[in-house]
Order: sequence, then structure tokens, then C-alpha cells
Amino acid sequence: MPEIREYELFEVHEPVSQTIPFVYNSPHSGRIYPPEFIAQSRLEGIAIRRSEDHYVDELFGSAVTLGAPLLAANFPRAYLDVNREPYELDPRMFDGLLPPYANVNSLRVAGGLGTIPRIVAENMEIYARRLPVQEGLDRVEAVYKPYHAALRRLIARTHVQFGFGVLIDCHSMPGNVRVAGCTGRPDFIIGDRYGTSASAELSRAAIAILEEMGFAAIRNKPYAGGFITEHYGRPSRGLHALQIEVNRAIYVDEVTLEKREDFAAVAEAVTAFMQQMAGYVEKFAGDRALAAE
Repeated sequence: MPEIREYELFEVHEPVSQTIPFVYNSPHSGRIYPPEFIAQSRLEGIAIRRSEDHYVDELFGSAVTLGAPLLAANFPRAYLDVNREPYELDPRMFDGLLPPYANVNSLRVAGGLGTIPRIVAENMEIYARRLPVQEGLDRVEAVYKPYHAALRRLIARTHVQFGFGVLIDCHSMPGNVRVAGCTGRPDFIIGDRYGTSASAELSRAAIAILEEMGFAAIRNKPYAGGFITEHYGRPSRGLHALQIEVNRAIYVDEVTLEKREDFAAVAEAVTAFMQQMAGYVEKFAGDRALAAE
């Protein structure tokens, strides 16, 4: 697949020395679009970029200066989504038969948002024609598997070094998101798969920190966490995974996709949040709810 070898698929931004038991991950902020992919698409310009988590890697970039690694995708989510099972594939997208181990019946596949998405936001079809099955499988081999191998290494290293670890999976959400029973829009949503991917204490601490900073923060609704949060969160083993969604409307113009004037202020607030989360975990590192038993 030469078209995706012209640039690094992803980057691992490392501190000189990891000093906090956190790993930050930005799987949907990639914005390098292979020309061959654009040629296959019926979309172009801003339209194809609608599914990006715009600049989330920059919002959380100071994680490195705080002492944690940050894994960031360069490939776009529209090309391949690593926040899915490896083979959540839609047979309607491909010429030829998918292998029997493909999960063709998931709700995400039905919605057009499988490992190789059929649509971007607002239900816009990506492809002008069907893809060869082998191309889909090649993307999983060349992009998905190396990305998750890198993420696993970071998590395992953190777990060994500190005895436990916290994965923060970083995303953005549309500005028009509303939550039933709540007035106004949420600025942040913390997802812990309804308490299964991280300790409740950690989730509550994240919400409390954001609220004390003046943000509207909600837990799990409507975003409880995707495959990454579910797959890597093992609280009983001292491995906690939280998904954080930042409302795009507070830092980016959703029409032009340009950064708003207050982008730097939001990034500073995210840095303060990460600092306080690190402080909370350091304070309670010996708690059985956080550390491995």
C-alpha cells in the first residue's frame, strides 16, 4: 500500500522521561489524506474532513511536557477507524466476499461507521464505487494493527513502570450535541463504559475537575466510550481507560474548520485538567480502586 507509506501513519510523542502513569491517545485527529483515497471518494475539500476530531492532538499535546506519552494518528478516520474492532466491515461496501471472521452485523457497521467507514458525519457517502475486499483487509494489516501494537506497548510499559495505568482516549464531538434532561450543551463528556473501563472514583474526579473549572461535564451520555476504551480498560488489573469528548464548538469553527480565537485558552484549560488528573491519581495511587491488587 504505497500511498500510505509516504508519511508516518502515526506518531508517538514521548517525554524525556515518563513521570506519570498516563497514556494519551488521539485516534481520530489525523488529517493527512492519501491521494488514492481522495480519488476513490465522491467527497472532497471540507466535506471529507467532517469526521475528524479536529486538532484534538494539539489540544492534548502538552501531555508530553507533563510526563506522559501521546499517540496520535496521521491517517484520517474516514480512511480507517482504529476505534472499532479490527474487522467491523460492511459487505455492501466491497466487491467480493469478506472472510468469515468479519463482524458484519454490528450496530456501527449498520450505521456506516465500521472499521472502514462508509460515511462521514451527516450521512455523506464516502465512496463512489465498491472497494476490492483485499484493499479493505490490507488497510487493517497496514494501518490498524501497527497502531494498536503501538498503543499496547505504551500501556504495557506504563503498567510495568507504575504498577497501574490510565489511558485517556481523546476525541471531539459536534457542537449540536444535546443530552436529554440537561439544559444547554455539554462542553465535555467523560466515558467509562458505564463503570466497566475505569474506576468510578476516577470518572467522578474527572467530572469534578472540569466542573470546578467552569465547564459543563457529563458522564457516559451520549458517548460512553468506543472499542479502545472497552478493550483496554481493565480496572481489576489496575488498567483504567477513560474517553474524553471535547465540544468542537468551543474551539473550532465547524463550518470552516478553522481554529477559534480562544483555541489557546481551551488548550490551556485541557492542560490544567491533565495536571489535576495527574495530581489526583498520584494522591490516590495506593487506593485499591486504582492500583492493581
